[in-house]
Amino acid sequence: MSGKQQYHITGPFRAEQLRCGDPYELDDGHPIECLPSGGRHAKANVSGGLALETDPAVESAGFDTGFTPDENNLRAPDIAVGNVPDEPGWVSGAPPLAVEYADIGQNERDLQKKIRTLLGAGTRYVWVVRLTGPRRVEVYEPHASPSLAYPGQQLEAPGILANPVPVEALYDPDAAHETALRNLLQRRGYPDLDAVREEGKLALVLHQLQRAVGQIPENDSRQIRRLDRDGLTALAEALLDFRAKSDLTAWLKRHV
Repeated sequence: MSGKQQYHITGPFRAEQLRCGDPYELDDGHPIECLPSGGRHAKANVSGGLALETDPAVESAGFDTGFTPDENNLRAPDIAVGNVPDEPGWVSGAPPLAVEYADIGQNERDLQKKIRTLLGAGTRYVWVVRLTGPRRVEVYEPHASPSLAYPGQQLEAPGILANPVPVEALYDPDAAHETALRNLLQRRGYPDLDAVREEGKLALVLHQLQRAVGQIPENDSRQIRRLDRDGLTALAEALLDFRAKSDLTAWLKRHV
């Protein structure tokens, strides 16, 4: 969660004393009140979640998932990628990738404590998306200095994400939709949208050929499937003059 944060009551407390829905995280047993976020933060959160959850390598992700690396700490990243089981209650450990959104009113001291707790508990990457000032993402890793990524650049999380993530996809709906489309196509075995178009074009050409010359010989069919985009386009134009299978075979001999 983000938004304005403040210590509200004294501790120490244990994670088991908080219930799902309580507006608190724990830092070494001390409660931090997490207030609702504004519209800009909320919209960005949805965009980032869409871009990340659809990645072909991601098996689980969640918003505001409560993680308990130990009994005195409870941390809920805005987006957690990995280690989000479909079960009630707090989740032991930490997510491999955590994303935090920092907007107006962000308590920097609490944010840095949260980052340290997550990295110390096993999180490999914490991405902090800055929504105030120039858009940018701070990248935190264990035992490394933070780095910055800006719009036009891409973020990578090897071993967690299959694809690089454009910085804009973490807050801009259009960029998130484009990234999610690529990811979903890959989950269905297509490298990109062009591959889907080419498959549709191939199916149409084969259908038109069957109408023109009848059943296509297997050898000819294999050669047609090896044609590139320009070859398919040329065949689609040429088949209008085909009257027999021999016309197709002769054309393939000249062009394959």
